[in-house]
Amino acid sequence: MDKPTPLTNEEIVLKRPLLRIVNDFWLLMKPELTLLSVFTALCSAYLAIQTTQEIQISIFPLLALGTLLVGGGSGALNQYFEHEYDALMKRTEKRPVPDERLTPNEALIFGISISLVGAAVLYIIHWLAAVLALSTLVTYLFLYTPLKRISTISTIIGAIPGALPTLIGWSAIQRSLSVEALTLFAILFYWQLPHFYSIGWLYRTDYAKAGFRLLTIVDIKGSRVSRQIIFNQTVLLFIGVSPAIVGLVDVEYIPVALAVGFGFLFFGIRFFRNVQSEHSGLAAKNLFFASLVYIPLIFSAMILFKAAQ
Repeated sequence: MDKPTPLTNEEIVLKRPLLRIVNDFWLLMKPELTLLSVFTALCSAYLAIQTTQEIQISIFPLLALGTLLVGGGSGALNQYFEHEYDALMKRTEKRPVPDERLTPNEALIFGISISLVGAAVLYIIHWLAAVLALSTLVTYLFLYTPLKRISTISTIIGAIPGALPTLIGWSAIQRSLSVEALTLFAILFYWQLPHFYSIGWLYRTDYAKAGFRLLTIVDIKGSRVSRQIIFNQTVLLFIGVSPAIVGLVDVEYIPVALAVGFGFLFFGIRFFRNVQSEHSGLAAKNLFFASLVYIPLIFSAMILFKAAQ
């Protein structure tokens, strides 16, 4: 008897249950990063409201959808560009493309499609929101992504698209940018650096195997990494209270922001003290989880103490 012809990857995908395929496309969107973008965009939009109008409230579902699609499209296209490197790392080898649950072409078409739809949705709100969203996609894919294999500055460059959702949300309401919007951008920008350095330290062996040139790989002892974390967390302490200085929130917000900022800094100092010890991995993991707590706390505090207009 003739042996059956092996199935192609496309045929294998088509034979999988629909719910599993949908789940893989969802994973392709990097939901943990994309949902953070949606959260910060919505919070920034709320903070931008000066006089509540029905039209402003109706913007929020469109803002959430547009940000979700452009952010998810960026994540999908990033996985398309890096699927060969993802296959080399334990942390990412089970992603849909390197694990061959989806093909690279499917990731490419999916990423482009939802990015364009997301930009169109944001354009309905205002052209500036759409331009900022596309800027997020372009800087993430064509600056940050290739730079990771070239220079340690990639982490700083990558913090720019990561912080742009605050400006997307603000422009959706105000139709322009202002110093208040820049304070929100700065908070998210400086927060990302210790956040990503903690991840980079935890998975530095994986990243080195894939050929990435990150500070956590170049700085073997971790002295520069830990100093960078402390520096950026210290700057974040001052940036964190800036919304009150520019009148975006009431002064009651300041002690809350300082408490949250010093709490985050505490875990940075612990990492600094343990970076050259056998406990550096645990310290980095605790720092990572502290960073996950910081953003919802600081934005919730801003919403709670939003200045009356």
